Amino acid sequence: MYTLFHHPFCPHSRFVRLVLGEYGLDLRLVEERAWERREAFLVLNPAGTTPVLSVEGMPAVPGVGVIAEFIDETCGPEMGDRRLMPATPAERIEVRRLMAWFNDKFFEEASNLLVTERIYKRFMNEEDGGGPPSTDVIRAAKTNVRYHLAYIGWLAQRRNFLAGDRLTYADLAAAAHLSAIDYLGDVPWIEDDAAKAWYARVKSRPSFRPLLSDWLAGVPASRTYVDLDF
Repeated sequence: MYTLFHHPFCPHSRFVRLVLGEYGLDLRLVEERAWERREAFLVLNPAGTTPVLSVEGMPAVPGVGVIAEFIDETCGPEMGDRRLMPATPAERIEVRRLMAWFNDKFFEEASNLLVTERIYKRFMNEEDGGGPPSTDVIRAAKTNVRYHLAYIGWLAQRRNFLAGDRLTYADLAAAAHLSAIDYLGDVPWIEDDAAKAWYARVKSRPSFRPLLSDWLAGVPASRTYVDLDF
C-alpha cells in the first residue's frame, strides 16, 4: 500500500497519482495543506511541499522528481512495455528533459501560479499569503499557458506521444499540470488542435478517472474538465 500526502489540485501530486494509476498500484490519499506547515508533515519532508509518498518499510519519498525515480526503480522493471521510462539512455534523456520542462518550468510559470491564486489562497490565512487573487499574476500565468500549450502541440504533431512512440512520464507530467488548470477553465484549447487531441487521448485513460472526480466547493469545474469529447 502506498500513501500519498497530496493536495487534490497540486499538479505534482496529480502527476504521481497518474503514475501509480498507470501501474495499477493501490493508493491511499491524505490531503495536505502544505502552507499550514504541519509539524508531522515537515518531519516527512522538511521542504514542506507536496507530494510525499509513504511506503511501508521505506523512508518517506519527498518531491515529484524523487518519487518518479523511486517508482521507476522499484516498479518499472516489472512493467515491460508499460514502463513509463524508456530503456535507452537517449530516450530517457528526452523523457527527463520534458519532465523537468513541465514539473519545473510550466509549474513555475503557469500551473502553480493559477492554482495558488485561484484555489490555495481561498483557504490560506492572511499571514500565510491568503487573500484575494492577484489579477496581474493570473493574467501573466494565462499568457504563459498559451506558450506551453503551443509547445505541447508542436511535440504532438511530430510524435505519437510527447517524448516518442509511447506513453511516458513526460505525457503524464504535462497532462497533470494541464488538468489542474483545465478545472479552472484556463486552458485555451481552441488555439491548438494537436495539443487538444493529444490531451483527449491521455485524459481518456483509466488512470485519469480519479482526477476527473475531484471537485472544489464553491469553484465548479469548467465545461471541458470532465468531458472526454471536449
